Amino acid sequence: MLFTPVKPMLLTMGKEPTNHPEHLYDIKWDGWRILIHKQGNRIEAYTRHGNQVTNQFPELQEALSHINKHTAILDCEGVVLRNGNSVFEDFAYRGRLKSTEKIRKAMITHPVTFVAFDILATDKPLLKETLIKRKQYLKDIITPSNVLLATPYVIEDGQTLHTLTKEKGMEGIVEKPLNSLYHLDTRSPNWLKHKHFKRLDTVIMGYKENPFTMIVGSTFSNGKLKPVAQVEFGFNPEDKQAFRGIANRLITKEENGVFWLEPLLCCSTQYLEKTSKNMLRITSFKGFLPEKKVEECVFT
Repeated sequence: MLFTPVKPMLLTMGKEPTNHPEHLYDIKWDGWRILIHKQGNRIEAYTRHGNQVTNQFPELQEALSHINKHTAILDCEGVVLRNGNSVFEDFAYRGRLKSTEKIRKAMITHPVTFVAFDILATDKPLLKETLIKRKQYLKDIITPSNVLLATPYVIEDGQTLHTLTKEKGMEGIVEKPLNSLYHLDTRSPNWLKHKHFKRLDTVIMGYKENPFTMIVGSTFSNGKLKPVAQVEFGFNPEDKQAFRGIANRLITKEENGVFWLEPLLCCSTQYLEKTSKNMLRITSFKGFLPEKKVEECVFT
């Protein structure tokens, strides 16, 4: 398992968290899932898809001295923190860099922190240890620093943490049973992510098939209507049928598989966050807004 790509255990989308006395709750950080492998002075990092990304993050060399164990495999989220919040776009920028010189400069403008939330092994596998024991192992072997830290957690009081992270504009929280084991390459129905989604009233500007996708937009302060998202999820068959019946009469042109429409229809779009380029990230359809006027769908 050491220095070999492994597929980590994944989460399932939850609804509202409960205050379960046998559950553990920690912060849902927004970056890339990174597994750090360490043995002696050797350290390597892999994404959840098995890509080796060690050279893209020189911060790992500093992290070596903060792992107080000869051998360890840590399950982490790689993040760039801004005022205590993780910014996905900033970490994704770091992940795209290949040039040594650009990476060196980005270490100053986009410094990376690896937030560890689980441990798969030390000098022995820990997959069959309970989560609460693995959390203790993690706490014992990490010296917190700017490049590596173990995420804090609470037991039972998930609703308070959920409210706190929402107030601070964070992505959400994670809920797991204290006695849960670690199963590689598994999406667990008992490991839940509770995200803080938002909604925006948007204009349907176009659509495409295979897969069915709506292109939605908003009116900006300069009065222009611009696309803000391509929405693939949240539609049921009735939504699609009703939409196609109306959209066929509104098509203005077809271009590269996109049917552009006269902007007369509005819908509610759920999203996780807005990017610096004014696009919505992690979106889903939440219903038509037949009474909504296009000019009221403003990007706020």
